[in-house]
Amino acid sequence: MSVRRFSDRVEGRLDELAAEHELPAAAVDQLRILLDVYETDEHAATTVTDPEDAVDRHVADGLSGLVVPALSRAARIVDIGTGAGVPALVLAAARPETEVVALDTVGRKVAWTVSCAERMGLTNVRGVHARAETWWEGQGWAEVVTARAVAQLGVLLEYACPLLAPGGRLVAWKGSIEGDEETVARAAAKRLRMSPPEQIEVTPWPEAENRRLVVHIKSGPTPKGFPRQAGEARRKPLG
Repeated sequence: MSVRRFSDRVEGRLDELAAEHELPAAAVDQLRILLDVYETDEHAATTVTDPEDAVDRHVADGLSGLVVPALSRAARIVDIGTGAGVPALVLAAARPETEVVALDTVGRKVAWTVSCAERMGLTNVRGVHARAETWWEGQGWAEVVTARAVAQLGVLLEYACPLLAPGGRLVAWKGSIEGDEETVARAAAKRLRMSPPEQIEVTPWPEAENRRLVVHIKSGPTPKGFPRQAGEARRKPLG
């Protein structure tokens, strides 16, 4: 199958990202297909569709998570609220030996992500239409849980903790952390046997500002009483 080529600027960025993150040979073509799908498929759950922007705001941003060593070498990842498939599809292309679950409460988003994975030739992506709190197959299953633009940290911690094996990590893509979000997250982390947040500043593309990865490590078994009933984490955040 022929793979679309883009502008010199987009092709240059893909080459830079491939070198920076040591991507396998097939990954660049797979990411080209992803960019093409974003631009041409009206069902993609994103407003960032121009390849000139998407190569940074989706591809580079998703790949920035690989600075976390545990994510880069993980065997199993769950991407909560996968939406338009980032970082799930990007990480799956970058690390084909990693099993990636694209988890979302919206069935059409899961179906789109799985369809896009098939078009990209990815065999390591599984779609799950479920709430994080009720996906029991996933309890204690993942080495890493990822989340981008899903919820505040305290809520994400409650979603992620039951899915993680002890020693596993939540990696959250964040811009600014507003108000008392970090204070609430620290209190929630303590109740959930998760470490305090570690913030890693990243610059996925040259003009990116105020971007960070927030990492929490699970230190022991999930406490009794978690996960709570669906929706409780948002209605009554811990802390």
